[in-house]
Amino acid sequence: MTARDNVVDEITIDALTGGWTIEQRKKGHRHSTDDLLTGWYAVEVVPDAGRILDLGAGIGSVGLIALWRSPGATLVAIEAQEISFGLLTRNIARNALGDRVRAIHGDLREVREGETFDLVTGSPPYWDVSEGVVPADPQKAHARFELRGDVRDYALAARAALAEHGRFVFCFPTVQRARAEAACAAAELAVIRSRDVIPRAGAAPLFTLFACRRAEDGDQAHVREPDHVVRDEHGVPTAMHAAARAALGFTSR
Repeated sequence: MTARDNVVDEITIDALTGGWTIEQRKKGHRHSTDDLLTGWYAVEVVPDAGRILDLGAGIGSVGLIALWRSPGATLVAIEAQEISFGLLTRNIARNALGDRVRAIHGDLREVREGETFDLVTGSPPYWDVSEGVVPADPQKAHARFELRGDVRDYALAARAALAEHGRFVFCFPTVQRARAEAACAAAELAVIRSRDVIPRAGAAPLFTLFACRRAEDGDQAHVREPDHVVRDEHGVPTAMHAAARAALGFTSR
């Protein structure tokens, strides 16, 4: 048990991939299906990344998943929120990744490394503060609401960091697809692939995975890929979701 920002934290240690674990607050912002699929999809898009940048890395889940699937890669992870950054550094240490991961405590709108990356990942906060009740917990608040920046800032930071043929992969609510696409266009990024994620067969899509390139890299049509359905109508993980988990080293559903 630790106390930070007047919050008493109960910590859990959970599986992140086959062999890597993640430390997270039991009642804080936690690793989710969004993170799992964003990290998995990023390496589907760029299977041979050597340099990875994770924007707004949180506790490290998206970037570390992408790194696990890219054995020869290194990762730079940028996170501004204090509690999340502390957990990020602990997750790097607990998986003995200090020689492959560099964590930066800073605002992604301001950090510019002067380095370019084959793969940039991100899971921007989903909601404007006018669209819900902002949690009192500072970690939850920054993870869910646009208190420090929004999808436009992620797109601009990604564009500045992309190598010539690099890709930016991120997730965003499907109901805000137009907003995500507009943010990419404004940052001179072209969406080349996207995939809606449906939590259970018959439900509406919950979030969308996007893959972008620099707009001047040449014409390439936006391919709307088949939906990724997490569970069937009975609540059982689908074959496609089991395959994604297997790619992360999990052997059971």
